[in-house]
Parts: sequence; structure tokens; C-alpha cells
Amino acid sequence: MPKLNDKMGLMKYEFTGEFRRHHEEDACGWNFLFMPEELAKEIRILHKQQEEGWGRMKVTAKIGKTEWKTSIWFDTKNDTYLLPIKAEIRKKEKIEMGIGNEVKTTIWV
Repeated sequence: MPKLNDKMGLMKYEFTGEFRRHHEEDACGWNFLFMPEELAKEIRILHKQQEEGWGRMKVTAKIGKTEWKTSIWFDTKNDTYLLPIKAEIRKKEKIEMGIGNEVKTTIWV
């Protein structure tokens, strides 16, 4: 359930998502946090008007002590939003690739 936050009136969502490559067979591929489907559905219902091209929505994300401005992307094949996690953030927060690796995250929409 979202909470209205003091961050300029944005909605705050906290969740634990699965961290993995978008295409498992591509060792150099993009690394994403896959949002739980129920939460993605709720965000899409409440905030779809904020989506830009290709289902992109600007957000502020936070993992551990690292906070950054980024975008989430709606992936129709997985029916959820994906949060890209750059190498810089993965190193800073010690996030490693692995089956079932889940990461606690906060986003503001």
C-alpha cells in the first residue's frame, strides 16, 4: 500500500523484488529489479498517466543508503515494472547476481 510522502507529495512504495538479468542467457545484459506483479498493477492503475514512451515512468529509487533518480519500465512479457540497477549501485550496495536474489527497495512515484 502506498504512503503519501513528504518528498514533494509523491507516493512512496516499499517492496522486495527479484534481481536478475532481463535475458538470462546474455551475460552482459541489463540488470533489473523485477517489481512484484501486484504492486506493479497498483502503480499502473494509479499512475499510468505519468508513463512516457515504451511504458517508462520517472521515479526516485533507494536501495540501502543509495538514492538516485531513474525510471521504471513496464515489461509486457513479465507483466511488471523493471527497475534498472547500474553497476555503480550494485557495487556500492553489494548486490550480486544469483537465482532468487531479492533486494529491498523504495521508490517514489
